[in-house]
This record gives sequence, C-alpha cells and structure tokens, in this order.
Amino acid sequence: MRGEGKNRKCLAYVAIFIVFQAIVIAVFALTVMKIKGPKVRFSSAVAENFSSTDSNSSSLSFTLVTRFAVKNTNFGHFKYQDSNVTILYAGQAIGTADIPRGRAKARSTRRTDVTISINTDKLTGTTNLASDMNSGLVPLTSEATLKGKVHLMKVIKKNKSGKMSCTMSVNLANRAVQDLKCE
Repeated sequence: MRGEGKNRKCLAYVAIFIVFQAIVIAVFALTVMKIKGPKVRFSSAVAENFSSTDSNSSSLSFTLVTRFAVKNTNFGHFKYQDSNVTILYAGQAIGTADIPRGRAKARSTRRTDVTISINTDKLTGTTNLASDMNSGLVPLTSEATLKGKVHLMKVIKKNKSGKMSCTMSVNLANRAVQDLKCE
C-alpha cells in the first residue's frame, strides 16, 4: 500500500509537468512562431540633378536618392528576392529602379540606398504636370513589393511579402522632397 501512494504522486507530478509543457509550447507557438510579413518603407528621399523645360510640353527630370528600409519583426531572418520600386505621377510610371536581393536579420531593419532616375517624358495622355510645376509642388507616389521567405530556426520556412506605398511631394523651389509618408 505504501508504494501505491508514491506511484500516484509520481503520476501526478508527470501529469502536471506535461500540462505545464503544453502551456509553454502553446504560448511559444502563439507569440514567437507567429510569422508576419516585413514592413517596407522609404526612410528618406532626396532629389538631385534637376532639369526642367517650360515649353509647350512641360518636362521634368531628376534623380531621386532614397534610403529603402526593410523592417523584419520576426524571430527569424527574411531573405528576399530581386525586386524593383516604381515612382508614379498621376498613376503613370515615370521611374523605376532595381532593389537587389538581400537578407534582413531577425528583429532588425536592413537599409539600402536606391537611386531612381525620374523623367516625365514617359507620360502619356493629359496630365496636370504643367499646373503642378507652376504651383511648385509635384506629387509622386511609389510602389514596391518584396517577396521572400522567413526562416525560423533553420527548419521552418514561410513565404511572406512586404508591400510599400509611399506618397511624397517634390518642391521645385528648394528642390527637396517633402511630406514623405509610407503605408
């Protein structure tokens, strides 16, 4: 009879240990293992090498030097493929640049400089470019999508992508980028 009490206590301790481990695993799976897509943004942008014409067809060209940031909030690194960023005026592409493949470490931000040549000669149809140039502010938007994989503990690999959509205005008077907002 004495041995049965010890066996019951041992079984109770084992059961408590198993329940405790199940709770720890559940908490770990719900917090750490929740894989999210990266946040992709322009952290800064500067306009350089301006040239513009004010003839019958207004035209503007410059170089947009940007700091492209990939923020990885996961506990594993994010490897992304080659991609590109597009600058748009009134929904039409006026400049593109390549984003080289890379890797954002776990819970960190990778920053890359990207230079984009902007030329409004590529615009088709009627736009408000002449009136925007006369007002001194040219509104632009940018779009990019980074596709890649999040690697957790070198075992779990999950496809994720980050999308960027930024708005900005180019001030022609001081040749600066202002009101940079990214979603």
